[in-house]
Amino acid sequence: MADRDWDDDSDCEGAVERAERMTRVGWTAILGVTGLMAVAAVAAAGACLAAVVGMVYVVMAATG
Repeated sequence: MADRDWDDDSDCEGAVERAERMTRVGWTAILGVTGLMAVAAVAAAGACLAAVVGMVYVVMAATG
């Protein structure tokens, strides 16, 4: 440390670069999980719709 100048900011710059990299990784993870949740919600809605259609079919076949 004795051989560095008083205005040497290399440690701080390295920390900022690591923080920015981790921020990008974090946002990528958040977006990925959000996308998977959206896909799961659409799949659940489709399954519910298929169940309703199946129930209507059973009721119509039983009464008609």
